Amino acid sequence: MTDALTQLRSMQSADLPVHGGRTLAYVYDSGLPDIDRIGREAVAAYAGSNGLDPTAFPSLLRMETEVVGMTADLLEAPETVVGTVTSGGTESVLLAVQTARDAHPGIERPRMVLPATAHAAFHKAAHYFGVEPVLVPVGPDFRADAAAMTAAMDDRTVLVVASAPSYAQGVVDPVSAIAAAAAERGIRCHVDACIGGWVLPYAARLGRDVPAWTFAVEGVTSISVDLHKYAYAPKGTSVLLHRTPQLRRPQFFASAAWPGYTMLNSTMQSTKSGGPVAGAWAVMRSVGDDGYERLTRDVFEAVDRIRAGIGEMPELTEVSVPDSTLIAVRTDASCDPFTVCDEMATRGWYVQPQMSYAGAPATIHLSVSAATLPHVPEFLEALGEAVAAAVAGGPVTVDPGVAEFIASLDPLTLSDDDFDGLLVAAGLIGADSGDPSTSSGHRLALPQRMAEVNAMLDLATPAMREALLVAFLDRLTRPRRR
Repeated sequence: MTDALTQLRSMQSADLPVHGGRTLAYVYDSGLPDIDRIGREAVAAYAGSNGLDPTAFPSLLRMETEVVGMTADLLEAPETVVGTVTSGGTESVLLAVQTARDAHPGIERPRMVLPATAHAAFHKAAHYFGVEPVLVPVGPDFRADAAAMTAAMDDRTVLVVASAPSYAQGVVDPVSAIAAAAAERGIRCHVDACIGGWVLPYAARLGRDVPAWTFAVEGVTSISVDLHKYAYAPKGTSVLLHRTPQLRRPQFFASAAWPGYTMLNSTMQSTKSGGPVAGAWAVMRSVGDDGYERLTRDVFEAVDRIRAGIGEMPELTEVSVPDSTLIAVRTDASCDPFTVCDEMATRGWYVQPQMSYAGAPATIHLSVSAATLPHVPEFLEALGEAVAAAVAGGPVTVDPGVAEFIASLDPLTLSDDDFDGLLVAAGLIGADSGDPSTSSGHRLALPQRMAEVNAMLDLATPAMREALLVAFLDRLTRPRRR
């Protein structure tokens, strides 16, 4: 047992750090060691509890309803609001789409209207539940175009979506106009506030200019907000709120059509550990309203300082003026964002590359946490060095032969041999290397630097990019055999 724990710690040493404010994606760090400890201890205390039956573990039921209540209070919800704790933002989004679809069983080919910047989780929901996504281009400020969204609604539309904020650019859509248009047509309007829902209300309280997006906006019927983001709870917890119990009813699933217990679920999960809801409850109770206001002040001070520092680097430009804690940055022609990301990694910082899309160039994404504030000078120093190194090295290029090979591939028929050919051409595997865990006998050998790989992916169409990454994930997750 001790050896296994020692091995765990050893393996974890190669992971991105989850504390210290140096990982600006995937994790959200309050910088408060006591809060982290409380969350971990609560998760451990309830790891064996099962949320499948709320009557069997009444403490879990109490914690969930209190977590939902705290969230409803923050989001200016009416007394009629109801909610559910889910495993994360994607599950909250899936349930919002499933509920909207099932509320209209008479619509054979339901549709949902999405701004082009809506989170990919909505595309996953569309794939799972057979709801056609109608993508509407956004304006030059990357906010949803309310007039175009309105024009896209029709008698098959079961859901309209707005973001608060969108992940890629960090701006809040015009929720008031979108929700009003949806309400006029009797259509549900969901606000995806998974990443901003716990920080934007405090930002408004601190006097920052935040567009309206909560339940105070008439026509908003549901909102999703992740607690493992800016509520700084352990992963993974999210809350899906509906304005009324009637709106939530289609979310529930019950089945007595078998000889066992009658299945009754409020989420996509049946058995679910009580650990995440206990961790969220403990952290939220411990931080408290005043604590979250202080954390929000810290994270926005970090955002403002980082933005000011970026403004002094001529090679970098903000993509948009962020409404929240997300910053998207583009580079000029002297360097490329993928090399900057690599150079930051060598200096102990993780920043996220975002591929080009619909004519917009590739960018660098920063999700800023409160824990980053004390380290902003170090971050800006590292960013300046990373940009200088990227300029000195020049923009990354893709071998013309590799580019031609990518262009020749068909994403609908991509085979193992095609994928192997690309890996060999890109130098990611040797033609004579072998590994019995892969069907082709090739061993994946990923480079320490990812700029060339990202540049190669950036050349591909979105469909080809998806196919390549699915093939990569398939290889990456094949079992290790003794």
